[in-house]
Amino acid sequence: MIAYYIDHFSPFIFEFGNGIGLRWYGTAYVAAFLLGFWMLRWFSRAGYSELAEDKVGDFIAATALWGVLLGGRLGYALFYDLPNILHDPLQFFRVWEGGMASHGGILGIAIFTYWYARKHKISWMGLGDNLVVAAPLGIFFGRCANFVNGELFGRPATVPWAMQFPKEIYSDSSLAQRAIDACSQLDPVLSTREAIVAASQTSEPVRAALAEILTPRHPSQLYEAGMEGLLLFVLLWLLRTKTRVAEGVTTGAFFILYAVVRIVGEQFREPDEGIAFTLGLTRGQFLSLFMILFGAVLVGISVRRNHPSVRPSPAATPVAGKQS
Repeated sequence: MIAYYIDHFSPFIFEFGNGIGLRWYGTAYVAAFLLGFWMLRWFSRAGYSELAEDKVGDFIAATALWGVLLGGRLGYALFYDLPNILHDPLQFFRVWEGGMASHGGILGIAIFTYWYARKHKISWMGLGDNLVVAAPLGIFFGRCANFVNGELFGRPATVPWAMQFPKEIYSDSSLAQRAIDACSQLDPVLSTREAIVAASQTSEPVRAALAEILTPRHPSQLYEAGMEGLLLFVLLWLLRTKTRVAEGVTTGAFFILYAVVRIVGEQFREPDEGIAFTLGLTRGQFLSLFMILFGAVLVGISVRRNHPSVRPSPAATPVAGKQS
């Protein structure tokens, strides 16, 4: 019998007590914004961007607030958690508990950057062509944070690299009762799901008890980190820097490619509890169809316009090792 790894990372990098501390989830967003800032500044220096280098910091900060955070949170509330938000509106503001929708974040960024480009009289498609290259790295960090938090886990699996996730007991009442029966024998305090999940992070006996109960599953968060993050970054980087496609094609390609890899990744991910399938598709897959349509329209318009994308002259290309 395979001894499957049990995901037992703490959500905190360090904790001061009573749920206060530096969380991996928030740190992932900070890392994404910092890397996005560095990449957009590089594009500006290299001659790939209309956005001036001294404007990059303000742009990234505003995009993070109005696009990623507000868009991602609104997307989650509308697409995945509307009944709970309506029951407890203050839950919308408890972002430290997780609950961000990548589709909502992408839509929020698209709307905000369109407004920003119009206000500053620069090309929205040109701005997007650079931003979408950096975006997959932010998605990569977010998926890694999902893995550390043990959330958005995969479907049941028998592959050797399958893992067990203690938070599975939140979505299955009969499984939760089995876990409570087993763990309360180790310590009477372990009589709730929350107590068991917290104890699994530090207690080997608790993990051993859960190993007999939890379902081995695909670590789909890592699959998605690789496909939506690293693979998509490489493809878009090559398209932006190694080809001479029309302005807007890279942006359209992002919408199409992200949607495709999201649809593939959702085949390994446990469907969201309480959310019905649409046309046999999960909510994430269904929403991705609209992204493919939007991306295809964007590519079609870009090719028809055939407006050259902003690119550096050979003399303007930065030399590796000489950039701060």
